[in-house]
Amino acid sequence: GGAAAAAVLAGLPGHALPAAHGPGEGRTGEGGPPSLPGFRCLGLTALLVGLGLAGGLPLGNLSEMLLPLASAATVTAFFLSLFLYLKSFTVPPSALAPGGNSGNPVYDFFLGRELNPRFGSFDLKYFCELRPGLMGWALINLALLLREAERQRGWPSLAMGLVSAFQFIYVADALWYEEAVLTTIDIIHDGFGFMLAFGDLVWVPFIYSLQAQFLLNHPQALDLPVAGAICLLKVIGYVIFRGANSQKNTFRRNPSDPSVAGLETIPTATGRHLLVSGWWGLVRHPNYLGDLIMALAWSLPCGVTHLLPYFYFFYFVILLVHREYRDERQCLQKYGLAWREYCRRVPYRIVPYIY
Repeated sequence: GGAAAAAVLAGLPGHALPAAHGPGEGRTGEGGPPSLPGFRCLGLTALLVGLGLAGGLPLGNLSEMLLPLASAATVTAFFLSLFLYLKSFTVPPSALAPGGNSGNPVYDFFLGRELNPRFGSFDLKYFCELRPGLMGWALINLALLLREAERQRGWPSLAMGLVSAFQFIYVADALWYEEAVLTTIDIIHDGFGFMLAFGDLVWVPFIYSLQAQFLLNHPQALDLPVAGAICLLKVIGYVIFRGANSQKNTFRRNPSDPSVAGLETIPTATGRHLLVSGWWGLVRHPNYLGDLIMALAWSLPCGVTHLLPYFYFFYFVILLVHREYRDERQCLQKYGLAWREYCRRVPYRIVPYIY
């Protein structure tokens, strides 16, 4: 039973391999509507898991196999990174990543020499960036929820239900808007080395599920008013996160779109414009603010007696502050005086009146 459940976790996220294309390869591109291959992949995964559960698949047994599965995923990430490092010596210099071509083998292995490793039209980095990790995360959460329901002889706790629902919404949103990842630093600048391979295949599914892992072994009673307040916090975070990202993506695709045409902008020497109103007039990185609020919301159902469920939140604070520093540096280099003017007009980076 445990082996069958492990096979589900290992195999289901890969069923959409042929559908993962990089920029310009059978995709709608930034200017068109989303083609939703990642979301369809999630839907097919949910269908197959549902059929498996109906047929008696003991998915809850995954909760007892997380350590060996994480170890196997780490070994897989290492050998995949080694293969990609060796493969990078067969591609032209134009295919190498700006930061992973230092000449130091250890550094380049870690960061990745090749920017977007491809096999025909299949873009391995684009595929790994979201699908295996996010769907693995959702499957692990489901397994933990089912195991808790078994222990309670029927239904999972309200705390476990909220954590699983909040995080599934996050996964579904990321896969619905999968093409937005094409504009991220990971895709544009970073090579595909051990750092990203480990993050995609190990860190996301096994560390991001820490709240559900905690709740399985430390059940928490949650009153309805408290649960309602946590849900409200989650909604606020999601509205900021999705509103900011959608506003940015719409403006990039079509500045004349009625939803963004009235927003104030700053012209730049590159010919592009910087939004200085709407969500992007609140702080310089409102999407990061929404992300952090959501991270806090799905930690709070675990109570406040242990630090472990809040590891993700504190880790995310460090990650996003570092990413914001990289963003700011690159935007200053790219936009120059226009970026300085934007920083003067919008002085706060992530949290209004605080940072």
